Amino acid sequence: MPPKEPPRRRVPGPAGPARPARTRPAAARSSDARSGDARSGGAPRRPAPRPPARPKVRTIRLGSPKPRLRLVSLGLTLVMLVFVVRLLQVQAVDASALAAKAEAHRYQEYTLSAERGEITDRSGIALAASVDAYDITADPKLFTPEESKVQDAPEQAAALLAPLLGKEPADLAKKLRTPKSRYTLLARKQTPQVWNQIKDLKKVYGQKSKPSEGGNGVNLLGGILSEPSSKRVYPNGELAAGILGYVNAEGRGGGGLESMLDKELAGQEGKIRFAESGGRQVPTAGSRGTPAVPGSDIELTIDRDIQWAAQQAITEQVKKSKADRGYVIVQNTRTGEVLAMANAPGFDPNDLSAANSAAMGNAALQDAYEPGSTSKVMSMAAVLEEGVATPDTHVVVPNRLHRGDRLFKDDINHPTWYLTLNGVLAKSSNIGTILATGQLGRTQAESNQVLHSYLRKFGIGSPTGLGYPGETPGILAKPRNWSTSQQYTIPFGQGLSINAMQATSVYSTIANGGVRIEPTLVRGTKGPDGRFTPAPAPKETRVVSEKTAKTLATMLESVVEDREGTGTKARIPGYRVAGKTGTANRVDPERGGYHGYTASFAGFAPADDPQITVYCAIQNPTKGSYFGGQICGPIYKEVMEFALKTLHVAPTGSEPARLPVIFKDSE
Repeated sequence: MPPKEPPRRRVPGPAGPARPARTRPAAARSSDARSGDARSGGAPRRPAPRPPARPKVRTIRLGSPKPRLRLVSLGLTLVMLVFVVRLLQVQAVDASALAAKAEAHRYQEYTLSAERGEITDRSGIALAASVDAYDITADPKLFTPEESKVQDAPEQAAALLAPLLGKEPADLAKKLRTPKSRYTLLARKQTPQVWNQIKDLKKVYGQKSKPSEGGNGVNLLGGILSEPSSKRVYPNGELAAGILGYVNAEGRGGGGLESMLDKELAGQEGKIRFAESGGRQVPTAGSRGTPAVPGSDIELTIDRDIQWAAQQAITEQVKKSKADRGYVIVQNTRTGEVLAMANAPGFDPNDLSAANSAAMGNAALQDAYEPGSTSKVMSMAAVLEEGVATPDTHVVVPNRLHRGDRLFKDDINHPTWYLTLNGVLAKSSNIGTILATGQLGRTQAESNQVLHSYLRKFGIGSPTGLGYPGETPGILAKPRNWSTSQQYTIPFGQGLSINAMQATSVYSTIANGGVRIEPTLVRGTKGPDGRFTPAPAPKETRVVSEKTAKTLATMLESVVEDREGTGTKARIPGYRVAGKTGTANRVDPERGGYHGYTASFAGFAPADDPQITVYCAIQNPTKGSYFGGQICGPIYKEVMEFALKTLHVAPTGSEPARLPVIFKDSE
């Protein structure tokens, strides 16, 4: 028999799930029992050891997830409801308003400045023009310590910019420290050269700011910016400044023709509208707008060369006489065109900060003053036109004349003069003029009325027709309001007021055969299309007959050519000259009465074929002579000679008539 195998013992394994016991068939279990009983001699079998009991595991039961899911679902529902309501509001209720607001923020609209037109002289030489310029601006935020990494960035930047901009460093620093602002204006209308210098500085400090150069990565001048602009310049400085005026800081005419013709010169601004993102234009979004329309160019009647000669002459004499001011006007007698209108002292419209406010106007049109004896030509025109006297009429002139409550005299003491009417004008006798005009009517009141009508025809008391801003019409009271003294002083130029252009126009009227042509300063305009449009023809008015005008011209020659005349210093070799001196008591508005004198001279040439009128006046000369023939006669000669040569006027080929000035008592 084979040996019996020892019984196998079950070694309990580690704690864990018990393996299921193998179930054996019942027959097998009975057989084993029997065989065991036989093997053991019938003794019962020892039961197998039981496996150790497994430890009890405590089970944790989770709560039900349903309440949480319901809460989350409710929250999501509320959120979605808010989104839906807002979506409905945006797309339905407020759609149009929000779209408009978005459009406004997305699209930016900018103004396009129009180029201001030029002002030129009659030959097309620029007297006023516009050039490129820059407004220097800054972003103050970039100068804060947080952005610039420097505590005193505004002060450092201001110290660098001040010499270039001509500003005080403290003022610039204050602007750079503007709180809660992304924009500040540092200086207007700087030249391209100034902006180029600033850009060079920015480049230098940009290089220094690089970390490789030991910098902090921030450009100290990085916040300095510019905006394109334009600047009005006057290439000839003070020349014709009184006529031209100036342009103010806003780019609009602030005086003179710049103001008078601002609408034509300024043109029309344009608009441009485009989409913007991050400060840059979105090229794919398109843009639209209207282009700017440049202003028209204005061509003046002024001749630059004659203007220069007139301005040089009056400036020198005003300084020499230590006078308050003076003016010279040159006019074409046949067309009414003003060839020159010079004032002294003047100003430079390129630098208004250095200009004297009292000199910034056009005194030749804005000053009202008593003309004195240059006004006598109108009294003589009335006497001749009314036929109450001729150039040969005898006028006995005493040393004094009692009229009303006053004694009248001439500028010098003299014995009784025996003058012709021509001599009264040549010697500029106040008494002789009073006696002659007293014959205009049967009574003094009637004479006053007749004289007043002629003064009005000559343009006294009315605007000249230039339409110049600030022009004075002068002062001429109605005859019924003339005082006792005025009815005798007005005939010789006291008691009424005029401006220099009115005085010039009186002599141009005589030179033009008795027809007054309104003076003009503008020849025409050239529009943006390059087409030239002439100015409207000036108004013409017959004042006196051609015969009277020619007679007056001959009488005025005696003032210059006759040795008894007061205007001998105005003689011009080769030309016949007609003219008249004037020395008037000057009204001093500060003192409230007469103080000082107004010296003047007016005339035209050639006397036999008049083409040019020149008028000069000097206010309150305080050094040397104050007589018009002495200080204004030479100016008339200098300016008239230059104008005759410039305009190629041929010398006179005939001799003056030389009318008699005096008569003998026995005649």
